[in-house]
Amino acid sequence: MKRLSKKAAEMSTAELAAYIDQSVLKPEFTEEDIRRYIKEGIDFGCATVCINPSSLQIASEMTTGTKTGICVVCDFPFGTSTTASKVLQAEVYCRNFKIQELDIVANFGWIRSGKWDEVTKDIAAVVEVCHKYGTEVKVIFETDALNVDEVKKACECAIEARADFVKTSTGFLTGHEAHGATPEIIKVMLDTCGNRIKVKGSGCIRTREHFLQLIDMGIDRMGIGYRSTPVVLGVK
Repeated sequence: MKRLSKKAAEMSTAELAAYIDQSVLKPEFTEEDIRRYIKEGIDFGCATVCINPSSLQIASEMTTGTKTGICVVCDFPFGTSTTASKVLQAEVYCRNFKIQELDIVANFGWIRSGKWDEVTKDIAAVVEVCHKYGTEVKVIFETDALNVDEVKKACECAIEARADFVKTSTGFLTGHEAHGATPEIIKVMLDTCGNRIKVKGSGCIRTREHFLQLIDMGIDRMGIGYRSTPVVLGVK
C-alpha cells in the first residue's frame, strides 16, 4: 500500500493524472472517437490510455514520444476464453506493440465456483508471456459479481500467479447493480494485498471526491471513463 507524502487534495493536476488509465473502450466508438479520447488522455498526462486490441495501432502511433503508455484489455469483458486463447492473445499484442500494461479478465465464474487452482493457473499463464515482454499485468475480478470472501481469495490467486495489479471491474457487467470501485471493496483489496501487489479501482469513479478519497486510501491506479477524467482532475 502506498505511503503518501501529501494528501490527494494537495497534489498537482499532473500528479493526479498519473493515477489514471483513461478508458477508451466503448465498442461503438468510431475511429474519430478513439483518436479524440486517446489524445485527451495524452493531453491530460494520464498514466495510460486503456484500449481495445483493435485500437493498438492507433494508440501506438499516438502515444509514441509521450509520457502516456498503452494499457490493452485482453479477453474483455468476460474472461471466459480458454487459457490457451488468452495466452495467444497476450503474445500477439505484446510481440507486436510496446504495451506497458495488459488488463486480463479473470474467469469470475471459476472464482464463484471456488476453482482456485484453475483461476491461478489461468492468470499465471498470461503473466508469464507478458512479463517476457516487460508488460505488467492487471487482473480484473468483476467484484460486483463476487462476495467479499471471493474477492479476498481471488487477490491471493493473482499474487500467487505473480500478477502486478488486482482490479475491480470491467464496467461492462450486466444483470448486477453497478457499484464498481467503492471505498469498501477497495479497502478489502488493499487490506488483503498489503504491499504484495498493486490495486487498481475501476467502475463508477465519477466524482472528484471519490477519486481523491481512493488516492488517500493508498490505491495505485484508477480506470476513469473519458467523460469523467476532466471532472476528477478538476479541469474545466
